[in-house]
Amino acid sequence: MADQRAGVIHDLGYRHYDGPRDGVATIARTLFVTGLRHAFGLGRSGRSKILPFLLLGIAVVPAAVVVGVVTFLPVSELPLTYAGYTNQIQLVVSLFAAAQAPVLFSRDLRHRSIVLYLARPLPAHVLALTRWFSLTTALLVFMLLPALVLYVGGLLAGLDVGGQTVDLLKAVALLVLVAAMVAGITGFISSVSLRRGFAVVGSIVALVVVPGVVTAVQAIASEEGADEVGVAAGLASPWSLNSGLADAWGAGVTVFTPPTGAWVAAYVVVALLVAALGLAAIVARFLRVGSQ
Repeated sequence: MADQRAGVIHDLGYRHYDGPRDGVATIARTLFVTGLRHAFGLGRSGRSKILPFLLLGIAVVPAAVVVGVVTFLPVSELPLTYAGYTNQIQLVVSLFAAAQAPVLFSRDLRHRSIVLYLARPLPAHVLALTRWFSLTTALLVFMLLPALVLYVGGLLAGLDVGGQTVDLLKAVALLVLVAAMVAGITGFISSVSLRRGFAVVGSIVALVVVPGVVTAVQAIASEEGADEVGVAAGLASPWSLNSGLADAWGAGVTVFTPPTGAWVAAYVVVALLVAALGLAAIVARFLRVGSQ
């Protein structure tokens, strides 16, 4: 029989680490911060920062202009509400989500670097939750920043603090809900479509094309007197859910066929289900990849 070689361990002289080893919580927190930074291009190449900050500028500059106007001119209220402003920039938010979701979801799966993340002790579901939370937070920051600019402008203009604060809190509740929905939808599409181009196109279809069709259906239903059809159509997209709830809650948004009565509860339930199912689908996708 041929001689079997025994393994040999070579001491290359590296310093040994005998200190404390952090667990899953610290790893997840670090990945969350890194994912949030990467969503805005921070810590990446200079070219990666252009699109997110360009879109952020497009979202914030009009709010700053409104602040300048209400500060120097006597006004009794802001020209648009906080939730209404978010509704106006939904295309910019959708483009930001469609462009940045592949950065957090597609890249690791495409290059198989997810195998390194899932080495002990990080479970696949924790990585999925962390990525989703990073994108949700990035979207919330993206939408909340112009709302805060408007809020400061309203206070500088001497508007009622209590009324402005209530309106802002309504908007924040809606922003959290729509950010969770959009992150779940774009995150799942990006985790399935490993090529960035396909993921971007799929996300744009879900966040731009479908809401446009829903708005058209609601407008036609309103003209034809079939409000129930328009309200039911509003369940088909995250932005129509957001607009319908903003109208129902008096947040300063008007839709063609506003939900009333039991439809408001249905909108809330569907919005929560969209966010939960999107997150569950992302977790299932990461668990499947992690088991391969």
